[in-house]
Amino acid sequence: MTAIDKIQALDLIEKELIMCLQSAGAALMELSKEKTSQKATETNVNQFLKSLNNVETKLSEQINYLTQVSTGQPHEGSGYASAKVLQMAWHRIQHVKSRIKDLEECKMRYIQANRMQSNRVGQNTSSSTAGVML
Repeated sequence: MTAIDKIQALDLIEKELIMCLQSAGAALMELSKEKTSQKATETNVNQFLKSLNNVETKLSEQINYLTQVSTGQPHEGSGYASAKVLQMAWHRIQHVKSRIKDLEECKMRYIQANRMQSNRVGQNTSSSTAGVML
């Protein structure tokens, strides 16, 4: 169904809801009279219940449709799935950047630790060879 079809379906639901309210009003109007007609009241109540049932059914269909569209399932005319994929890609990129930064920091600490250890070993070797030369 296209967007226009969905809007027309909602328009029909609105008209059915108006009929429902008119039937309820007519039934209440009939009950407020001094001499009520049981047949007219029952007709209005039955029309109200029928209209209310139709509204409930059609609104449930619309809600189910909207639930399917909003859960990321592909749908013609909906950009939600594409937007969600893009959002997840950006999230993954940020995660990868963060992880690369962490690895770079780890690498720099490792290089610094190796330099410090090399300097200590070099100093110990120089001092021990200096002592041997004397």
